[in-house]
Amino acid sequence: MDLNSDLDDIEAVFLDLDGTIYLGGSLIDGAQEFLNRLKLRRIKRYFLSNNSSRSVEEYVEKLRGLGVDAIPEEVLLSTHDLIRWLASKEIQNVYLVGTKGMASMLEAAGISCNGDYPEAVVLGYDTEITYDKLTTASELLHSGIPLIASHPDIVCPSPKGGLPDVGAYLALFESTTGVKPLHVCGKPNATMITGVLEDCGLRASKCAMIGDRIYTDMAMAEASGVHGILVLSGEATSEDVDSSKIKPGLVVSSVAALCI
Repeated sequence: MDLNSDLDDIEAVFLDLDGTIYLGGSLIDGAQEFLNRLKLRRIKRYFLSNNSSRSVEEYVEKLRGLGVDAIPEEVLLSTHDLIRWLASKEIQNVYLVGTKGMASMLEAAGISCNGDYPEAVVLGYDTEITYDKLTTASELLHSGIPLIASHPDIVCPSPKGGLPDVGAYLALFESTTGVKPLHVCGKPNATMITGVLEDCGLRASKCAMIGDRIYTDMAMAEASGVHGILVLSGEATSEDVDSSKIKPGLVVSSVAALCI
């Protein structure tokens, strides 16, 4: 199926948040109108984010504060993918470099975040970072405890430029300890999408991933078999598209140009 900005024959969309629906504390121009068009067309929506600094409830609260009538079932985070991976390895005790919101999701899933004898150091997008956390995590990594990351994003978009995200912290830990992550969860892993496709009976050919990063959003679209729509309202530029081996099915300035 050829993809166009009208989203003809698309039944569900997976929407990145930072840089796609909002930037910082404001909706991107035209985002609300785009979401309204999805509703009128009865196109299902799922909000996906690699940003593991917030819990599902905090994301729902933020979206509602911006005027988006989101519900928890629509929010899919890299933390969900992380929890699935930890469960598959039967890991129940970790040292978390992450926020309280991220810790609440892990603990609700039965994973202890700061107990004795952790089986892994888990790194999230920690907007509450302290030097004590970096020190403890580094000592554990030096001792041979493996490192697991919630996602690979190097920067988090903001209106004033990119902010250090998990990828930047990974570089810090590798520089100081020589340790690379055993596993990196979240986008671009196909499991962020394929699980929903299976649960909801959706066909990949009828779904689209809309996001602002080529190396996560578009890579995940390619890996999961859904259509990839790149918006230039966040991190990626048209020059990035020209130089990338991953080619989105459609490139638009922002979600305002879609479903019109």
